[in-house]
Amino acid sequence: MSERRRLVLAGSTGSIGRQAVDVLNAVPGRFEVVAIGSHSSVEVLAEQARSLRPRVVAVADDTRASDLEALVPAGTEVRAGSEALASIVSEGDVVLNGVVGFAGLGVTVAALEGGARLALANKESLIAGAPVVDKARQTEGAEIVPVDSEHCAIHQCLRSSTPEEVARLWITASGGPFRGRSLSDLASVSVEDALAHPTWKMGPKITVDSSTLMNKGLEVLEAHELFGIDFDRIGVVVHPQSVVHSMVEFRDGAVLAQLSKPDMRLPIGYALGYPERLDVAYGAIDWSALRSLDFELPDTETFSCLSLAYEAGRAGGSAPCWLNAANEVAVAAFLDGRLSWTDIASVAASALDRHEPSDLSTVDDVLEADRRAREVAMAAVRERELVA
Repeated sequence: MSERRRLVLAGSTGSIGRQAVDVLNAVPGRFEVVAIGSHSSVEVLAEQARSLRPRVVAVADDTRASDLEALVPAGTEVRAGSEALASIVSEGDVVLNGVVGFAGLGVTVAALEGGARLALANKESLIAGAPVVDKARQTEGAEIVPVDSEHCAIHQCLRSSTPEEVARLWITASGGPFRGRSLSDLASVSVEDALAHPTWKMGPKITVDSSTLMNKGLEVLEAHELFGIDFDRIGVVVHPQSVVHSMVEFRDGAVLAQLSKPDMRLPIGYALGYPERLDVAYGAIDWSALRSLDFELPDTETFSCLSLAYEAGRAGGSAPCWLNAANEVAVAAFLDGRLSWTDIASVAASALDRHEPSDLSTVDDVLEADRRAREVAMAAVRERELVA
């Protein structure tokens, strides 16, 4: 076993963060949790602080700072404000970024610029800020180990090969709760319908993204950035059992896949422990019970968000940033009951049609592109807003 690593959990109170805590509890003594942080869930954050005993606890919502200070153990440093989460990454050797959405950009950049290993569960920051993140990845010691189950699977498969041997990446999709349904069938689906994922338990934003296949589109963009594979060699295949988490096809026709039952603790543990594996068998398969593995091509007519992601990726530059921002705006409006499920894709498409290309050389450039895209997307939402 390697020496004990200092670990930072950014987004510790969300779905990924809580499952990371489960992993840590299963391997006591393996990691030293030096800092944790979340946006505003101070009660859960304080409970984690009492259990994990980090030196630093951060909350992005500075109006909750005094509440947090009253709840954490004596002697714990509390940081608050918009830069608080990014500020804690310097405390550790390994940083888990479980922050939801574009808000995770600061954590991603700070971790890589600090030469840390980034266990990345925040695909949006990599996609929206790709040129800036790529520059930060050049820092000595910096590396990304993906936490998304699909990219973690590809990362594991690629350990056996050289980049020149790779012919194609295959990203698997469960198909979400609406697999097999037509666009007309989906005109009146509810938020509850969209959140009823058949195999994974995730936060609301990513679950809605899964229902539209935008999550899979974002994963295509992420795979391109992580592994340097062009879009013509990244495919998506629907696999409802969610046992095969992704595959790598090699130039001689061989295909390697990573299989396990759906359990996010496996890729979390892999990313935290890499290059070693933890001694806890999350997602172990009972081969006497597994009956079938089914695959089919995605329906990109009904689930057009997947095609939009390829379009944005091939356009490059600030287009992926615009698509990500527009999708976040549309999903938030859907979750608030202001937008229909079918209009999530139409808002994203409208914003991409109005994309204003810009150079993304700095974090400020990314923030400005994101801001402008959100303005355009919010205007598109208002044009389609449901009447109460």
